This record gives sequence, C-alpha cells and structure tokens, in this order.
Amino acid sequence: MNRYPYTNGHLMIAPVRHIGLIESLDDEEILEINHLLGRAIKAINYTMNPQGYNIGINQGQVAGAGVVDHIHIHLVPRWQGDTNFMPILTETKVVSEALIETYEKIRQGLSHLDKPS
Repeated sequence: MNRYPYTNGHLMIAPVRHIGLIESLDDEEILEINHLLGRAIKAINYTMNPQGYNIGINQGQVAGAGVVDHIHIHLVPRWQGDTNFMPILTETKVVSEALIETYEKIRQGLSHLDKPS
C-alpha cells in the first residue's frame, strides 16, 4: 500500500528484485507484475467499487519516481468527484479512511478471489 495515498486503495505493485528500470525486468517478472495488477483491481472492485483507475509508472527521478531504484506501478482507484480543493490550496491530500481500514478491505477482496468456485 502507498503510505501517502492519492485516494483510498492506492497500491504500488513492485517486483521482488530491486531494479530501477522497467526495461531491465525479465519476462517472468513482467508477467507476475501484470498478474498482481489484475488481482489487485479485482480485489478493489469487489470491496470498494471504484468507477475507474489511474495506472502508471514513474521511471527516474525527473519523472517523479519517489523510489528511484525500485520500479513500481501505481494503481489508483478513482470515483467521480474524488478530487477536492485541498491539494490546490494547501498542498494537502485528504483521504477519507485510515490505511488499516483500506488494508482490511483489500485483504477481504483478495480472500474472496482465493475462495474455490
């Protein structure tokens, strides 16, 4: 989970191997990251019902990568009207639930995916 989320449910998906460039990932790592991305979306859809997502990668410090030496994908759930005036006026982000609550929702969604059909 992102320690400073843009919205509730903001996750970062990263390979186990510490590597800063997406072009340095091997095929297995790329498949695993994409598999995890799909699972995370399904889990968040199940418990949080967002209306859309921003999915992005910031590679390199000039591109806004906060963790330059460990490539990761941001998964940001979005809802109509989820922006507010706080970031514009005060550079402050407002998130409507505690991280532990969001964690529990995502964990519940992942558990739901793992139930036998």
